[in-house]
Amino acid sequence: MTSDLHKIPKPNGGVSTDTATLTRLNWRLALASLPLVLFLVVPLAGLLLRVSPSNLVSSLGEKQVVQAISLSISTTLITAFITLLLGTPVAFVLARKKFFGRTLLDAIIDMPLVLPPAVAGVALLITFGRRGYLSPILGGMEIPFTEVAVILAQLFVASPYYIKSAAAGFASVNHELEQAAAVDGASRSQIFRTVVLPLSLPSIIGGIVMTWARALGEFGATIIFAGNFPGRTQTMPLAIYIGFEIDLRIALALAVTLLAMSFLVLAIVKGILGQRLAVL
Repeated sequence: MTSDLHKIPKPNGGVSTDTATLTRLNWRLALASLPLVLFLVVPLAGLLLRVSPSNLVSSLGEKQVVQAISLSISTTLITAFITLLLGTPVAFVLARKKFFGRTLLDAIIDMPLVLPPAVAGVALLITFGRRGYLSPILGGMEIPFTEVAVILAQLFVASPYYIKSAAAGFASVNHELEQAAAVDGASRSQIFRTVVLPLSLPSIIGGIVMTWARALGEFGATIIFAGNFPGRTQTMPLAIYIGFEIDLRIALALAVTLLAMSFLVLAIVKGILGQRLAVL
C-alpha cells in the first residue's frame, strides 16, 4: 500500500514529488551520456558526409578497390566456414564437459580477444614462417605473404568470437528437453541435431556473423604475417592504410564500405538475438 503512494496524483493535478525527482534524474543521466554518444556518432557521421555518392561509386569501380573487396570477401567466407567446422566441437566441449584444464582452455580461447593483433602476427610468422617451428612439418610450403596467411591471421583473431557465442548457446539449452528426447529413444547424435542445435542456432548464427565481421576488419596480424600486396594479400583494411599515403579518395570509399558492412552485421546480430530473447 505504501509503495503505491507515489502513483496517486496530487489533488491539484500536479505531478507527485517522486515522479518529478525521477524525471530530473532521467534528464541528468541523458545529459551525462551525451558526450560519449556524440564522440562515437560524430566521427562516423563525418565519414559518411565526407564521401559523395558519385565519388563512392567511381572509387569502388577501380581495380585496386575491386581486388581488395573481392579478396576480403573470399578469405573471410573461408575463415567463417573453417571456424564453423572446427570451432563447433570446441564450443560444445567448453559448454558441456567438465575436465581438468578446462579453465586453461577457456583462457587460451580468450587470449586472441585481448592480445594485440601485431603480437598475433609475429606469433604466426615464427610458427608458420620459412624458419618457423612448423617449417619441418610443412616441408618447405610457403605460407607467409600468401592468401593462406591472410586466412590464418583472420582465423586466429576472429574464431574466439564464434566459440564463445556458440558455447553460450549450447550451455543455455534445457537439459530436461534432452533427457525427454533420450527417453523417447533418440541417440546422442539425434539429440544434438533435433534438440541442441535448433535451440542454439541463434547463438551459432550470431557468433559466425561476428566472426566474419571481425575477420573483415582484421589488420595488424595480416600486415605482419601476410604482407600488403595488391591483388594477393591486400584486404580492405590494408588498402585503406595504403590509400591514406597514395589516394585518400580510395581510402575513404573503402572506409565507408566497411562502415556499411559493419552496420549491416550489427543489425543482423541484434535482430537474431532480439528474436531469441523474445522467444525465451
